[in-house]
Amino acid sequence: MKRPRVKICCISSAEEAKIAIEYGAAALGLVGHMPSGPGIISDDLIHQIAKSVPPPIATFLLTSETKPQDIIAHYKRVNTTTIQIVDELEERAYELLRKELPHVKLVQVIHVIDDNSVQEAIEISEFVDAILLDSGNPNLSVKELGGTGRTHNWELSKQIREQIAIPLFLAGGLNKDNVKQALDVVQPFGVDLCSSVRTNGKLDKQKLEDFFNAIG
Repeated sequence: MKRPRVKICCISSAEEAKIAIEYGAAALGLVGHMPSGPGIISDDLIHQIAKSVPPPIATFLLTSETKPQDIIAHYKRVNTTTIQIVDELEERAYELLRKELPHVKLVQVIHVIDDNSVQEAIEISEFVDAILLDSGNPNLSVKELGGTGRTHNWELSKQIREQIAIPLFLAGGLNKDNVKQALDVVQPFGVDLCSSVRTNGKLDKQKLEDFFNAIG
């Protein structure tokens, strides 16, 4: 299996972006307004960081907006290479996003809960550039839309990967001790992590090094 792409999420400064890239990150996650979870920064800061990142490194705007026009407006404030939609897109209006933002990659987060998550991922894979599987739960009264630090059922993730034709990112509680097992089971295109490479909320160079060593 090819070495997975690594996306480091919850980037909070241009300096953190630089460190993540130095250690091998292929993509950076920049977290917009969320109902819960870590790493939230202002749109101005997302815009500044995205501008500082050299190609071919991808910059992902994590947006919790669910209406297509609100997602488009959010994107236009930050100008990342990619939009990561962490909640359900209203009426699955992906075509509208494509029409308005033809140069932007679309990644849909699926929160892996049960067999319905598998079906949802398969259906939505027809409309987006990649699927990202995470451990949140959008059905709670305060929605969990990522950044939980919990793993989920990787057997369900594997089923999704086997049945979609686009790249799959795996997120949710990955760290240096379990990432090898996750890769063996799911065989994703990429992995996505936030808290496991941080100490007191800040990127930790030693933890980054340990994680990249663990994936070989």
